Amino acid sequence: MIKILHTADVHLDSPLKSLALRDENLKNIVQTATRTAFSRLIDFGLAEGISAILIAGDLFDGVERSAKTAAFLTGQLDRLKQADIAVFYIKGNHDAENPLTGEVSLPDNVHVFDGRGGRHQLGATNIWVHGVSFSGRQAPDSLLPKFGSPEPDSINIAMLHTSLAGSHGHDSYAPCSVAEMSSMGFDYWALGHVHKRQVHSDAPWIVMPGIPQGRDIGEAGPKSATLLTIEDKTISISEVPTSVADFLGLEIDIGDCRTDDEVRSHVRRQLQEAAEDLAADVGLVRLTVAGRTDLKWQVLRDQDAWIEVISEIARSTDRLWIEKIKFDFSGEADSTDNRSAVGELETLMAEIREEPAIVATMRDLLENLANEIPTARRARLLPDEKAVEQLVRSLSEVGAESILAAMKGASE
Repeated sequence: MIKILHTADVHLDSPLKSLALRDENLKNIVQTATRTAFSRLIDFGLAEGISAILIAGDLFDGVERSAKTAAFLTGQLDRLKQADIAVFYIKGNHDAENPLTGEVSLPDNVHVFDGRGGRHQLGATNIWVHGVSFSGRQAPDSLLPKFGSPEPDSINIAMLHTSLAGSHGHDSYAPCSVAEMSSMGFDYWALGHVHKRQVHSDAPWIVMPGIPQGRDIGEAGPKSATLLTIEDKTISISEVPTSVADFLGLEIDIGDCRTDDEVRSHVRRQLQEAAEDLAADVGLVRLTVAGRTDLKWQVLRDQDAWIEVISEIARSTDRLWIEKIKFDFSGEADSTDNRSAVGELETLMAEIREEPAIVATMRDLLENLANEIPTARRARLLPDEKAVEQLVRSLSEVGAESILAAMKGASE
């Protein structure tokens, strides 16, 4: 029996993008999460007695490297060397131009495939690993033609960094199809690039392991690597949890709550259940509070206080931190009589928000404020005209809702 660990998209030292960084107790965990996840992969490999680890691209996040990154990586790879564990590494779009591997001598148990492609035997076994690295940050064409033929009467593993036929949120690199890969005669395709785990085929195995540590709410949920177990020329796979901090998108419905005490108790139960189900050490929660409730306007009026209360409830679990809270009661039919003063004001405010002169005034105010923001941040916040329009509308809706919440919350 031979065991091999497959990972990709480690993105060493890539910062996690989370408002939870404001919490001093959490900052160190979040800032070192990608390193810790990689260290845990090595720990698992050593404990499991693996023969090799496959790193299918994007071990790094960008071009520039620090001496600390180099020292950390070589230290981890040297742990594998001491256990006689081979490392097979292909470069992806993020690390194709990385200077580290050219300036720092990696341990000799590491085989780095170049852009021409090649194959390498795993010790004295009948397992051959084939791989092709990116030659630069762009790979607009398929890299499949660079692979040679599989070795006969052997287990053949192919490593490729690819977007396949395309994936939402990922640039199109080294495009190819599952059918094309299936026809090439390899037993296992160790893929990388797409950050969501997916097993595309089991005959042959075509596996995208996903990112080992999510970096923002767009990479929510538990993360993992893939363990191959090879016995009698048969490959089986299993999932290996890796993430240190999981991003969670949760919604708590307070529709059945009639008092503040009931809201607090319900939120506490829901968050405790989420903490108990958590696979990682900590969870960074983006929470939506929703439901058809008579407490709507009181909650909206006092939302700053509720944010603090709920955040403290989350912290009391010792595993969850609130990243952001949204109060969304948009699906509720408002019971307020539209003929009342508050109801008439709500109708009037909705009409005013659509007035061209009001919209123009708000755009001018927003643009003046945006000019005070550093250029790079302004470009991310307002990349185009559509983003400006959406932000103007969102701010006007929030402002109107705040006024209504103050009035309705006081009257109910």
